[in-house]
Amino acid sequence: MATLPEYRWRLAPDGYATRRQLRAMGLRPGGQDVAAVLHRPRRRREPLLAYLYRIDRAKPVRPMTPGRAEALAKAMTARRTCPNCRADAGYCIPRSLGMCVPCADSTTD
Repeated sequence: MATLPEYRWRLAPDGYATRRQLRAMGLRPGGQDVAAVLHRPRRRREPLLAYLYRIDRAKPVRPMTPGRAEALAKAMTARRTCPNCRADAGYCIPRSLGMCVPCADSTTD
């Protein structure tokens, strides 16, 4: 098994990018394996790792289809709907509360 090339923070050669950097370019890894590892040293803790992919092997992001857009809208509506009062809270319900803030405040009294 071959080991991956390792680079220090900000010293990776051109042609490599993280997933987020690929996404900002309108690309995705497209099934390729990780090409390199980036290490960011930190004091008193283990270093942060970032996986790098080759830009020349990346594929364009798949376009949003009407079906995917509808499914995403339904999922976001479910995340905003309070299970207690069934109202659209206008924000994603915190998982720590499990309900909208007004309902959580009324149950803690």
